[in-house]
Amino acid sequence: MVNKITSQLKKLTGSPKAKMVAGLIVIAIMVVTLLSMRKTLIVNIDGKETTITTYKGNVKAALQDNNITVGQKDKITPGLSTELSRTGRVNIHRAVNVSISVDGQTTHVASAEKTVADMLKAEGVILGDKDKIEPVKETEITKDTSVKITRVDSKIVKEESKLDYETVIQTDDNLDKSVSKTITEGECGSKETTYMLTLEDGKEVKRTVVAQKVTKKPVNKVIKKGTAETVTLSRGESTVYKKKMNMVTTAYAIHGGTASGATTVRNPNGLSTIAVDPNVIPLGTKVYVPGYGLAVAQDTGSAIKNNKIDLFMNTSSEAYNWGVRNVEVYIIAYPGQW
Repeated sequence: MVNKITSQLKKLTGSPKAKMVAGLIVIAIMVVTLLSMRKTLIVNIDGKETTITTYKGNVKAALQDNNITVGQKDKITPGLSTELSRTGRVNIHRAVNVSISVDGQTTHVASAEKTVADMLKAEGVILGDKDKIEPVKETEITKDTSVKITRVDSKIVKEESKLDYETVIQTDDNLDKSVSKTITEGECGSKETTYMLTLEDGKEVKRTVVAQKVTKKPVNKVIKKGTAETVTLSRGESTVYKKKMNMVTTAYAIHGGTASGATTVRNPNGLSTIAVDPNVIPLGTKVYVPGYGLAVAQDTGSAIKNNKIDLFMNTSSEAYNWGVRNVEVYIIAYPGQW
């Protein structure tokens, strides 16, 4: 442009004065041109502002002209290829070192993202819906931020387990209390339990029962246990008794009928006759008297009251030899029970 104007002036005049005027015009045009190309920029780098002057046409050239470097991961606005106007503002956010620990590995990266969530997205880290992130996603990234991701998963498992049987005791008052019989052997059952497992990085941290069902019912063990008291008879065998009473015993040898209408009898190997107080031992009760044997309460007597009984003997000498004795008398069965 300057050359064109100079050429035109030479055509108009060749005088020295004209040449001087032409030179001044060229200088003025150059000054105006330079002033129009000059740009003033405010460069903000992580909050620190610097003013620069440049004659370059875009952001990248202007920064290079002022020895301001931009890293590959740095964030810059407007972009490097943006054309400049006479004034403007450029913001640069420098990338910082960040470590990411996930899936058993730790990776070190440079990031200029604002938050943990933005950084993970930019680095292509895929997150599950239940994954744990420390620090939380909203945390702002600073120098040497360490991010730990714990993979959280869940799965359903089913487990079979044993069901113990119970032992049921059935009492039997016809059995001696020392006797115990197994009626039914116990058999364990089984059940299936469904669990929801929570896993963190593949390791179980929690399990919750979601369903249970019995796959085999247990069979209870049934034991019959005697509750009866027994006494050993003179013949060596044992018999169950209902009650034990401490009595004063005497003996008599009067043959004939009894208060119950039966005939008195003495049978050491069977049932003999005794006289009782019916208010204490009902007539017809079967008893056992140690040293005398089994007997039936069939008779009464005016002197036989309360805890006294009278034992029938075949002879007076037998009655005399018995005398008076304190004896534990065993009630074997009440009337109607034998």
